This record gives sequence, C-alpha cells and structure tokens, in this order.
Amino acid sequence: MKLTGWRWRGVVGLWWGLLVAASAVAGVQHHPHIAVELVPEAVAVAPGESLTVALRLLPESGWHTYWRNPGDSGLETRIAWQLPEGVTVGPVVWPTPQRHPFGPLVNYGFEGETWLLSELQLPTTLKVGESLELAARAEWLVCEVECIPGEADFSLHLPIVAKTQWDTARREAWRAARAALPEAVAWPAQFAIEGRELVVQWQAEEVVAEHPEEAYFFPDADDLIDHAAPPQVVHRAGEWQLRYPLSSLFQRPPEAVTGVAVIAGRGYQLTALAGGEWQAAPPSDPPKQVLALWWILLLALAGGVLLNLMPCVFPVLSLKALSLAQGTAKARRERALHGLTYTLGVVASFALVAALLLALRAGGAAIGWGFQLQSPLFVGLLAMLLFALALSLSGVVAFGTQLMGLGDRLTSSGGYRGSFFTGVLATVVASPCTAPFMGTALGAAVLLPPGVAMLIFITLGLGMALPFLLLGLSPALARRLPRPGPWMETFKQAMAFPLYLTVVWLLWVLGRQSGVDALALVAVGLVLLALALWLWGRPPGRHPHWRNGSALLLLLLALATLYLPATLPPSGVSATGEKPHSSGYRPYRAETLAELRAAGETVLVNMTADWCITCLANERVALESEAVRSALAAQGVVYLKGDWTRRDAAITDYLASYGRNGVPLYVVYHPGQEGQMLPQILTPALVLSALQPTFSQPDL
Repeated sequence: MKLTGWRWRGVVGLWWGLLVAASAVAGVQHHPHIAVELVPEAVAVAPGESLTVALRLLPESGWHTYWRNPGDSGLETRIAWQLPEGVTVGPVVWPTPQRHPFGPLVNYGFEGETWLLSELQLPTTLKVGESLELAARAEWLVCEVECIPGEADFSLHLPIVAKTQWDTARREAWRAARAALPEAVAWPAQFAIEGRELVVQWQAEEVVAEHPEEAYFFPDADDLIDHAAPPQVVHRAGEWQLRYPLSSLFQRPPEAVTGVAVIAGRGYQLTALAGGEWQAAPPSDPPKQVLALWWILLLALAGGVLLNLMPCVFPVLSLKALSLAQGTAKARRERALHGLTYTLGVVASFALVAALLLALRAGGAAIGWGFQLQSPLFVGLLAMLLFALALSLSGVVAFGTQLMGLGDRLTSSGGYRGSFFTGVLATVVASPCTAPFMGTALGAAVLLPPGVAMLIFITLGLGMALPFLLLGLSPALARRLPRPGPWMETFKQAMAFPLYLTVVWLLWVLGRQSGVDALALVAVGLVLLALALWLWGRPPGRHPHWRNGSALLLLLLALATLYLPATLPPSGVSATGEKPHSSGYRPYRAETLAELRAAGETVLVNMTADWCITCLANERVALESEAVRSALAAQGVVYLKGDWTRRDAAITDYLASYGRNGVPLYVVYHPGQEGQMLPQILTPALVLSALQPTFSQPDL
C-alpha cells in the first residue's frame, strides 16, 4: 500500500511518540527501599493544552512516604521543576493520606504505590514538530523503623503534535490515581478554638457512614492539632463535629482551616472558616470534654471543702457555727447575710489570686515558657518557701492562726464588713496550711485556658466557703459538725510530704543550674531556715527578744545562701564558657557557630533546658543514643549545646531567629547550606537522616 504524505507523517509521528514515551515512562529509578518514576499522562502534547505528570512512588512492603503535612515527624515529598519558558505548573495534588502510628507519635503518609499529580499548562507558542523538554528533581523520605532520605533527577522529552495523544497503556493506573484523590466539596464548614481544643464541624447529609466514630480530619497545617490524640467525633443527621487537642506548637488561630476529612474510607477536601452562621446540632450525649470539665469542677469544690478541715480554719468555723445556732427569726436573716458576705470575701480572694497568676503566666509566655525556673534565685526562694510551709504542716511552727484570730476578732466586732474580711483572711491563712490543695489550683492556672483556670479557682473558693454559707442558711447544721480532735493534726502532718518532694525536685533543678556546691550551700540554708522557724515557734521564756533576734539572724543567713547560686555560671561550665572535653559537646556561642560554618564543618545545634521535659526525653531517647553518638564521631559532626536553664540572651536571640520563643530547638548545618530545623520530637533514625549530606528539611 502506498502511503500518502499525511499518512506517512502520521505513522512517523506515532512511532516517534511511542519511542519517546517509552523512554520517558521507562525511567524507573531504584533507591534504597523505594522505586521512583516520573510519569506523563500523554505521549505527545498539543500547544495550549494542559498536561498532568505524576511522581510515582513505590516503597517496599512496610515502608512509607509522607503527606504534605507529615504529622509528628517525617518530611513531605517535594518536586522542583525546571520548565521551558511559558510552561507553568500548579501545586502537587495529593491523594488521601493514612495515619501511621509509631510509639507515642503519629505520622501522615502513604504505604504502597502512590501517585503525586502535578498539572502543567502549556503555552500556545509551542511549535508542532518540536519536542517539549521537562526536568524535575524529586526529594523524599521513606521510613519503616529507620528513615532514609532520597532524591532523583528526571527528564521528559515529549513530541509536540496538533492533538494530544494520551497514554492508553496506563489508562487504568491514571483512573486509580485520580480515584485516590480527596473529593472537592462545598460543604458548609467552620472551625473554632475552644480552650486548648480545635473544633471542626461540617454538614454532609449525602455521606453515609456505617462507623461514624472512625471519621478523621487531616489538617494541612502541622502546628494545629496533637496528631497522636484521637478525635472526639459527634455525628447526627448529616452533621459532623470533630474535636482535637491543640498542638504544643500552636500559636494563633488561622483565618481558615484546610485539610482532608475522611469518612468511611473516602477523602473530602475541606475548607472550614472561623465561626459562621451554621452550627452543628447538639449531640444526643454530652461531649466528653464537658463531662471532664464538670468532673474537674466537682473535684475543685470538694478540695475547697477540705480546706476547712485544717486546724487553722476548723476551730474558727466551729465557733462561728455555735454563734449562728442561736437567735431569733430576724437574726436568722442576718446570719444568712453574714454567710453570703463571708462567701463573697473568700471567692473574691481566690479570684484575685487567680488573676495574679494568670497575669504572671501571660508575661511568662511572652518571654519563653517556663521562664520562672531560669532564675536560681527564684528556684531557691521557692524551695525555701515550700520547705517552710512543709515544716508548718509538720508542726515545727504555726503560721496563720494568729491572723485567723485577728479575723475572728474583726468579725466579732460586728457588721458585714467583718464577715467579708474574715473570708479574705481565711483564704490568706488557709494557703500555708493547705498547700497540697492549692497546688492543684496552681497547676490549673499554668496548664489550662484562662477562663477555665479562673472558673476552677472560683469553685475552690465556693467549696471553702460552702460550710459557713450552709451554716448561715441553716443553723441546725451546726449541731452536726464533727468536733475538733487529734485526727485533724494527723491529717495536717500527712499533707507535708508532697511539699517535701517538691522541694527535692527544686533542689535538683538548682543543682543543674549552678552545680553541686551551690546545691549544698542552699541545703545548708534550708537547715538554717528550719532552725530559725524552730526558735520562733518556741515559747518566749524570759528572753523573747533574744529568741526573736536569733531567729531573724538565722533567717537572714538562710537567705544569704541564695547569693552564690545566683552568681555562679551554669553547672559544668567555667567562667569562660568552655565545657569539659569529656562531655561530648561544646557549649553554644554565636562566634563558635560562625567559625565552624566558615570552616565547612557539619554542626548539630541543640537548644535545651533542664526544666524542659521534652528536651530531656529527646536527649535520652535520640541524641544520647549509641547510634547517634557513633554517627557524630564517625562523621566528624560538631555538637553544640545551648543551655537555656538560666536565661541567656544569646540563646534567646538564636531561638527568635528561627521563629521560636521556647525550647527545644534542633538545627543541622551542612557545609554551604542554611540551617535545617528538626521536629521537636526526635528519634534516632530522624537524627541520623538529618546528618546525611542529602538531608533537606521543609519549614516546620
């Protein structure tokens, strides 16, 4: 058969396209535990059309790659294109991710074959008969127990024809790749930040789920939620609500929350706006967080009631109960008003304490979490204060009873003002007698949202005032009060031991800050403090001024022992800032880091503090593991450690340069490269991967 001109050109074009396509799609590259390929959807392209290209990842069984938000650790797969003039490319289109738990961590990624799609727009200026040349570099991290970073360069040469010719050989593979993408939906959706939780809710009446409790939301932002925490799912009549604890890295609410909602194994691309007119229907059962809050408030109320069992409060309460049990009907109304006024004094005092603590917390958050424990002077003073309170509980000295007696006399003078200030003084003198209960409230002020913390303090105050309030409203209850007895003294003394344990922990922090010599000196100060309180608590005798003067002198000597820890350099560091060579690391200094980078050294920087639990866990689990220590030595990596246990302006500046206001912070510097931040939770495999010269870490 004779071929005409157009038929000849068509046959040549077809064979040419098949030959080029074969060379393009056959470019599978094999790397450790993964095969990677760049696959175009067409074998020949037309001017002005769009072209979808996939990065095909095929990890070995049990290995996985990462989504655009890798979760607690890991790295997203990245594609860098080199395109001809006029060709543009959109963002990577990701399939629906999967959760990959690893111990206490959860990562987001993919097991098995994964196609990452990129859409290229071709200009109309392309000329038929020429070739379109595309180049791309892919970077990935593939993990099982260990993680191995990899990279590969790809090039595609596609003929330019009048009409796009699709790759029919992979039609089913492309159909499966698109089926794995989350579906774009326009569901009404909104989000809210409630306390330390993110609430995402949407309306999807057309979606049917046999197990709605298995719904999940994968946020695009990696600093939004605690990835390892399972969501609290509420589903009713097509309305969904998922509640997650916020991430420890969360700073401020975004304008919108985007991500992938997974229901019944199907992904849906979702955009939730802040607030909105639509509200999810109330669930049939109370949410777990509401039940938890009521439980906490119930415990706070019970703790407040227990404050009245302390010897410095209970006797006064008993005397008040006897006085309230008498009187006429008119007097009963006055007794009720006295009880309400006393309650107001107690609650107002607790609210004031809460406001002061929350103000201190707000100031601390602005300069770094846990900043109070950076000062050896503060740590030492706190240890002495708690030690003195513990000695009071143990019976060495009595605080508060004289002040409570003053309040009793003020109340006896008559008037509602006396009842109010009796409540105030009851709160003041109850705190040293009841430090274990106050510790719960202090913990709430530090850890919980301000509104919840204030509510807990007010509930504590209500609990403390409740017995007196009930006695004012019902004098008959006074006759049923248990009588004071020896059991109260035993109960009080038992409460001293939690305080002693707290003092031990503070001394450990102080020792880490200023060394064992400073620790021993402050321990001597605690002994002097105990002797001073013992003398002050003794009977006056014939020479009360000598006793009081001696107690005051011993107290001043005890406080003087705090001077040395406040002036010493951090533990293990000399006045010049040099660390002993046997430690395995060098202390961080900006000049040292600059010199090492200029010399082309690989440097690992660890910013830590002794009061940072995450820092200590990362050091023991990862940085001090045998595998990491061996790798540091074998590769000649210089390990710099910045100790922020005591506030250091140079370290504060370094943290700020990476957008952080607290520790931990881990940065790896390879020769000729910018510093790469590591996640805040480390594993040995992640650190080993970071030490490889090919390591590339996205912004965290």
